[in-house]
Amino acid sequence: MLASVLAGLSILIVGDSHLSEPGYLIDTLQDQLVAAGAQVHTYGVCGSTPGDWVKSVPGTCGGATRNGKAALVVDHNAKTQPIDQLIAANKANLVIVVEGDTIGGYGKDDFPKTWAWQQVTALTQDLAASKTACVWVGPVWGTEGGKYQKTFTRVKQLSSFLATNVAPCAYIDSLTFSKPGEWATVDGQHLTTTGYKYWGGDIMKALVKLPVVQQHK
Repeated sequence: MLASVLAGLSILIVGDSHLSEPGYLIDTLQDQLVAAGAQVHTYGVCGSTPGDWVKSVPGTCGGATRNGKAALVVDHNAKTQPIDQLIAANKANLVIVVEGDTIGGYGKDDFPKTWAWQQVTALTQDLAASKTACVWVGPVWGTEGGKYQKTFTRVKQLSSFLATNVAPCAYIDSLTFSKPGEWATVDGQHLTTTGYKYWGGDIMKALVKLPVVQQHK
């Protein structure tokens, strides 16, 4: 099932720090996609927001890239690249966006809805213009507190916001994969390697059920 849906697809994955370290989604999700026959190129820029992917913006904490089965390449000076250029360079027919935590306004009294909307629509407009199928992966629960001051209430608000604002991309609600706090983190936001294995596997299961992915076959 997995292989038949994904075989031959050229997949571009872009996003924030969840794609920027060994053992994160840049490994766990990518390995499964490649095993199912997809060509995959991932670009992770730590601290990036969705709107950063319509231009070139330096990350705040490095990043990584990974092509196919090769090992990831860490880049301490990672920058985002315009999504339309990345789609063209990789001949991508499916884009997966992993962005959420960086626009949650964790630690602030209110969710920065207007700014978050501007961030999201900047990227979705460019994706729509490229006419490339896209899937947006929302944030996981994480654990409360830590240096990012993530809370379950805010991440739920953030995920609900993304679910209704990422069109034309399909939305994968990562909150449905676990109970609040079930997956351990190292800092409230970034999971342990076990958590990233679970998350990658659950994204994979959700992905192959999406009409936007199935219609390629």
